[in-house]
Amino acid sequence: MKPLIQVSQQVHDAVAGGRPVVALESTIFTHGLTPPRNLEVAFEVERNLRDAGVVPATVGVVGGIPTVGLSDGQIAALGTEPGVEKLGVRDLPVAAAKGISGGTTVASTAVLAHHAGVRVFATGGLGGVHRGAASTFDESADLTTLASVPVLVVSAGVKSILDIPASLERLETLGVPVVGYRTRRFPGFYVRDSGCTIDYSVESPAEAAAIVDARDRLGSKYAVLLVNPVPERAQLDPELHDRVLHEAEQAAAAAGVTGKATTPFLLDHLHRASGGRSLDVNVAVYRANVALGGAVAVELAARPT
Repeated sequence: MKPLIQVSQQVHDAVAGGRPVVALESTIFTHGLTPPRNLEVAFEVERNLRDAGVVPATVGVVGGIPTVGLSDGQIAALGTEPGVEKLGVRDLPVAAAKGISGGTTVASTAVLAHHAGVRVFATGGLGGVHRGAASTFDESADLTTLASVPVLVVSAGVKSILDIPASLERLETLGVPVVGYRTRRFPGFYVRDSGCTIDYSVESPAEAAAIVDARDRLGSKYAVLLVNPVPERAQLDPELHDRVLHEAEQAAAAAGVTGKATTPFLLDHLHRASGGRSLDVNVAVYRANVALGGAVAVELAARPT
């Protein structure tokens, strides 16, 4: 049967020619940022990759067709038109059958990027284990997906509103190596240091590329998670972050917010209490991760096959 996935000619040719390519998710501009900033950021990071000699492969679903390498027009449509959904791995067949358009999550982007032969994927933050998951079983599909999709994922860890120690335990159980970029401290997305340590670090994109190459030569099928702390000047003030997060948790408990409603509630509280600063951090995180992903992709393309 003919695959439903569409790969742009530019991405196809770059992969076939062994040139550097970086996959980018689309939920950051379909659901993470509001107009017009969402499209400004989407086009900016693509332009930055091209300037670095890297082909951007923004991933999304257009009229039910999962697409690796969205055109400018497709990005603009997904970022502005009403009714655009947020699509995880489980949603892809339904979206394809029903002709639904949507932004792809970390998990669905990783799956589609791997299908197209793209080895590096840069995102903002990774999903993880939610607080209270012992009773709700609320855990992002990002974690289990990374256990079976051999890509390199560059992220700034998981958002601090999640259960970070539990998320790291799950990644260890699933066999996903977590490697810090110039750090042995696991980042908390909005802040550089979540308070958790990790076992491995690299000092350069070339070292990160060597780990990916070794993983591939071993025939392993899991992702490598390269965590890149937000630049220090761009992080939320750690004291402000801790205070606001504590207040948000108290407000959620007082309002009786539980389960899947907790994360949106905490994010909204963090955004309002920080005067919108949390969105600025989101953009800074994304820019830094895309730049690092591009540098690793260049090193991977330069390695002998």
